[in-house]
Amino acid sequence: EDRATQSLLNKLIRSNLVDTTNQVEVLQRDPTSPLYSVKSFEELRLKPQLLQGVYAMGFNRPSKIQENALPMMLAEPPQNLIAQSQSGTGKTAAFVLAMLSRVEPGNKYPQCLCLSPTYELALQTGKVIEQMGKFYPELKLAYAVRGNKLERGQKISEQIVIGTPGTVLDWCSKLKFIDPKKIKVFVLDEADVMIATQGHQDQSIRIQRMLPRDCQMLLFSATFEDSVWKFAQKVVPDPNIIKLKREEETLDTIKQYYVLCNNRDEKFQALCNIYGAITIAQAMIFCHTRKTAGWLAAELSKEGHQVALLSGEMMVEQRAAVIERFREGKEKVLVTTNVCARGIDVEQVSVVINFDLPVDKDGNPDNETYLHRIGRTGRFGKRGLAINMVDSKHSMNILNRIQEHFS
Repeated sequence: EDRATQSLLNKLIRSNLVDTTNQVEVLQRDPTSPLYSVKSFEELRLKPQLLQGVYAMGFNRPSKIQENALPMMLAEPPQNLIAQSQSGTGKTAAFVLAMLSRVEPGNKYPQCLCLSPTYELALQTGKVIEQMGKFYPELKLAYAVRGNKLERGQKISEQIVIGTPGTVLDWCSKLKFIDPKKIKVFVLDEADVMIATQGHQDQSIRIQRMLPRDCQMLLFSATFEDSVWKFAQKVVPDPNIIKLKREEETLDTIKQYYVLCNNRDEKFQALCNIYGAITIAQAMIFCHTRKTAGWLAAELSKEGHQVALLSGEMMVEQRAAVIERFREGKEKVLVTTNVCARGIDVEQVSVVINFDLPVDKDGNPDNETYLHRIGRTGRFGKRGLAINMVDSKHSMNILNRIQEHFS
């Protein structure tokens, strides 16, 4: 499953910010300058029409990442930033606010440039720009994405351009729609997703090299593997760095059981027997393949149970709709494969059933997936329940190895 789809899915299903208790770690390039964080948007001395836009979006106070990132992004003279933050922490709104604050609306040429990994993700960021700039009608936005054909020799009058690396590079160099020397803010969003695509890394670096020395560079990534770090350091000189310490997922508050069966039909029977007990709150049932997930959902429906199915061949929008219904409690049980459910946060889930135990492609126990699957039941310190279906000596062996790993 590609990361861009996963990221888009998260954007589509998040109606509000996640409440993180994660600690923020800030490394400053100039340790002598006073570092402050803000507890309200008023302290940032934003233009009134931007403050109005922020409140209209339902932000009443800055999120964790915004408290620390906004003062840095809006400082004079501008400072560069590399920030790590998961989806749903308010980072898009933060860099959009930075871009909108730096624009001179009277100048009719591009001043802010934002790179997104895909066309769909660019549109999502564009929506945030439009919402936040709602009371600032002189600000205009252009999309540098494939299929947006402009006449040769044309210059762009919009102050903000958001697009994918290939098209943006063409607009800056080959087609000369944008004068890169006039760009004040350069944002690289979802850098980890971006560099997973062949060619995007080189294109981004080539764009960055055309920009003026005093252009403000802002880079965001949910993960910071070595490849992302190396890339970030190439495109962002002298950065401030903000990291969100990840919450350790633990299994302390989760009761884990297993049910011994002899085959798939017995597993299904066992599931039907406990069905009434699991729909008290909400449950997720994980299967190894799309085929099993489809079969199980159909069989449960035949028995008159209400279930939702998340399957890999669904379009992202369809998946988002299924998750939305599940979150709203319209269906109490969600049948899915691991691929589809990675990164999905539904707070109400209190039971996870492993219809198939998680194994990697070589058939070895996949401990990390086990942790992610059932870790979501004990979210926020609540008690959760995990039930593992065992149907052979082989799967019992896998379960024993998972148990050893976590004890």
